[in-house]
Formats: sequence, C-alpha cells, structure tokens
Amino acid sequence: MPVEFIGYVSAREQSEIFAPEGPEIDPAYIGATALLHERAGFDRALVAFHANSPESILIAQHAASVTTRLGLLVAHRPGFTAPTLAARQFATLDHLSRGRVAVHIITGGNDIELQADGDNLTKADRYARTAEYLSILKREWSSAAPFDHDGRFYRIRGAHSAVRPYRPEGIPIYFGGASDEAIAVAAEYADGYALWGETLGGVGELVQRVKREAAHYGRKPRFSVSFRPIIADTEAEAWARAEQLEAEILARQRASGTLAGIALDTAGNTPTPDNLPTNAGSRRLQALSAQGDRHDTRLWTGVARATGGRWNSTSLVGTAEQVAQSLLDYYRIGVETFLIRGFDPLQDAQRYGRDLIPLVRALIEEEDSRRQVA
Repeated sequence: MPVEFIGYVSAREQSEIFAPEGPEIDPAYIGATALLHERAGFDRALVAFHANSPESILIAQHAASVTTRLGLLVAHRPGFTAPTLAARQFATLDHLSRGRVAVHIITGGNDIELQADGDNLTKADRYARTAEYLSILKREWSSAAPFDHDGRFYRIRGAHSAVRPYRPEGIPIYFGGASDEAIAVAAEYADGYALWGETLGGVGELVQRVKREAAHYGRKPRFSVSFRPIIADTEAEAWARAEQLEAEILARQRASGTLAGIALDTAGNTPTPDNLPTNAGSRRLQALSAQGDRHDTRLWTGVARATGGRWNSTSLVGTAEQVAQSLLDYYRIGVETFLIRGFDPLQDAQRYGRDLIPLVRALIEEEDSRRQVA
C-alpha cells in the first residue's frame, strides 16, 4: 500500500522555538511553505484550525493557488458553519484545486477554547452533533435530488448542491480524537483516522480498536500517526538536538510565564494535573511522558511533557536511516499515513524531503514486495 506523507502549512512562521513575527497572515510565507512541501515530495499539507487562528479554508485556497500537485488537508471544526454550506465550500475548493482537498474533522476537546466561539455543548453532545454534521455533509456531496433532514441539531428542507466533489470518489474525511465518543464517530464516517505519536503498542491498540468498530459499518479507514522527527547526521547529534529543543522550549515558557497557554505558578513551575489539557489524546501523551522520556527504540516525549501533551509533540530521534526504520515499524502495524513537521518548520521540511521521505518510501516498497512473494 502506498505510504502518504502530510506536512504542515501555517499562516506565518512560528513554532515552539520561534515566536511569531510580522503580520498574522503572510501570503509569501504560505506560498513558499506550500511550494517547499510540494517539491520535497509531501503528498499533502495540513492547515490547522484554532479558535483564534486565521480561517483554514482560505489559507488552504492560497496554498492551492501556488501549487499544482500538493494536496491540502484542511482542519475543520463542525458546528460553526451549516453542514450544507461547508459541503459547498469544500467542494468549491476541491474544484479550484482540481481534486486536492481533504478535510480533517476536529470536534474539539478544550471547553474553554470552544466557548470563545460560543459553543457551550458538552463533549458528548459535540460528538453527537459531529456525527449528524458528517451525515449531512456526505449527503450534500452525493445526493442527486433535494433532500430533507430532521435531526437533533439540524432541520433542513430541500438541500441540494450544484457543486459536487471534483473526483467521483469524493473528498476524503480524516478524523482526530481518542475518546470513546470520537472513535465511534470515526468508525462510521472517517476515511482516515489520525492519532498523535505514541508507542508501537499504544498505536497498535487504537488501530485495532478502530478497525473493529469500523467493521460494523463495512468500512476500512486508513490510519495516520503524527510525529515531530528530529534527525541529524549521527544519533548522538540527534539526541543532543532533542535535549537542546526541550531546554529552549522550557526557557521560553518561563520567560513568558506560560506553559502551552497555561499560566505557571509564581515559582515558574509547571501546572498541576488539574490545569493540564483534559482531552483523551492529551491525557494519553501526559501518561506516556510521565513514564519517562524515551520509549521503544527512539520515541521521545520530552516536548510532550514540556507542553502538557496539548498537541502533536512526540518525536522520533536519530539519523534519517534510524527514523525511517521506526516509521517502517509503524507501517507494519497498519499505519499508512505519516504527518511529520519539525520544530524549525522550513529547514526541517526540506530535510525530511531530502533525507527521510525517500528512505521510507523505499523501505515500504521493499516491504510490500516481500509480502507479495510470501
């Protein structure tokens, strides 16, 4: 099975080690980043969504306008746009980009952030709304005749779109979330299930769980794992860079008085567990980092601990050859998509394209050939 690589395009340059500078939206940076990913051999690039960030669909449209091959994985939070309108927006962008759009559904596990956009539903209700939202979205993309819908969250009469997805197979839907509610929705609607980087055992457990749930609907989603690879010419140099990155991140947090947006105490210490992110994915990373920094062969959780497990923050550390071998191990347990982005966004993406992605593709091609012979 061909492996897929997803990178990351943001509205301006920033990361855990780079404070954002310049305008909130930098068209030149968006275009340069998108082109770099296309030339580096990435299949797609994620455009993120936050309650205070620039609009993801519009950022993706600009990235699509300067590229010819790169796919865009557009993060989207259901519930703030009518599902029929969202279906037309994504289908329109899909035509403008000639079939390069995929949607990453993020229901959201942070109550405070969601309240900034006026969403006060409970977590269970948010996932129930997401399921209904996706059923309407898919129906708007596929229905040949006007349709009505009577549900808990939406009542619709005569819905019909003149614009459908560019390709007959439609627009892929990726889905993130590790809670029971998230897995139930993903099993029914997701074409790709995305999770943050964990141990081989942890990822394998979620892969099998989602497979079992999806089988009830006759579905077989792809699986995506996100990492922040740290690669260098030697393994020692890679681990030294990892330690340096963690030190830089902690120093920046102490200087600003925050940890991943959470206020530190007066002594500059990290927040108590009660103040850390509580979504299921973050709790899994918090538990993993509490067990130590290094797991399996080269999985590192230093940044996950420093950021409270708030986002994609685990790394594979080593030479390009060593990290490629680790990614092959994840492929062997069912992962076919890797979302990789660096702490130095442009330089790391360039190095991934030069040193890492070709190696992984070659290893997986060799692996598939052996399977066919066997």
